[in-house]
Amino acid sequence: MKKILIQTIIISLFFLIHNAKANIKSITEGNVDAKVKLIVFESLTCSHCADFHKNVYPSLKTDFIDKGLILIEFRNFPLDMAAFNASKIAHCKNDGNSEILHHLYKNQSSWVRGSTIEDLNKNLKKVIQESNFKLDFNKCIADSKIEDFILEDRINGAKNYKIEATPTLIINGEKFENTSNYKKLKKYIEKLI
Repeated sequence: MKKILIQTIIISLFFLIHNAKANIKSITEGNVDAKVKLIVFESLTCSHCADFHKNVYPSLKTDFIDKGLILIEFRNFPLDMAAFNASKIAHCKNDGNSEILHHLYKNQSSWVRGSTIEDLNKNLKKVIQESNFKLDFNKCIADSKIEDFILEDRINGAKNYKIEATPTLIINGEKFENTSNYKKLKKYIEKLI
């Protein structure tokens, strides 16, 4: 009897956890049926990640994403508490849309400053309140389902892809090392299409 009860509890917990995660969507852009799948592991406080969004992503979007040639998925690999909180904000609408993520990178210098996590959160809250996203900042930051989703991304990145730094690109399951050189990235993707 005990064994059946324990198995029932374990199965119930599995479905509870699985259903909680099912509500949170990965942030993606592009054609889900594309031959090329690009995963970007990034941290919202990482200046190199902001540079990727500023200098590489626009060309990637024009040349491949908008043409339906690739699917890009932005995965969470927060390097600190501020990045973790910003990731919660990026996922708060649970719609898989990248608009908030891009906004946070574009305005990174406005909110990634201060000597405490409280200062950073205050700056992050201000950037979000000045936007048109209509998010409940405190509710987003306290959402345990989103926290679990983000932490799972980070754990999977470290475990499955040996991620140690951000940004790290994974193209069709293989690590692409030179994230800041768009010419090499473009040439590599073109060979896969």
